[in-house]
Parts: sequence; C-alpha cells; structure tokens
Amino acid sequence: MSLVDRIPTLSDEEVVNLLANAQRLAETGDDKQKAAAADLLPALETEAAARKDARLERAKAKRAATRKATVKAKAAA
Repeated sequence: MSLVDRIPTLSDEEVVNLLANAQRLAETGDDKQKAAAADLLPALETEAAARKDARLERAKAKRAATRKATVKAKAAA
C-alpha cells in the first residue's frame, strides 16, 4: 500500500504533519525527495482541505445548536 493510499486512514494531525513535511521537502530536499513530495502534495492538500472544511462545518453546527439552546432558555425564563 502506497503512502497516497494510506492518507484517508491517517489522523488529522498526521495529515497536517505529513503535508508540512512534503512542502518542506519539495523546497529543500534532494531530487528524490522533491519527486516524492511532488507526488504526495496534491493528495495531501486535497485531504487537508476537506478535513478543514468538515471541522468548520461541525463547529458551525455546534455554534448554531448552542445559539438555539440559549434563545430557547431565555424565552422560557
């Protein structure tokens, strides 16, 4: 199983860490490291963005639920 295939199974922290490392190696690595980083970067960037969007949506839903409960509590008081 290649590293690209394993990306969906990684934790959010692992994806962000791997993305940072790939970006660093794309800039400062040797030719082999730059090639490997170039292969990984598109998949890592896509996965990191999707996970960030999902986190933002969960936070938005949580804020809306909290707001709704607060308004309901104030109305009941």
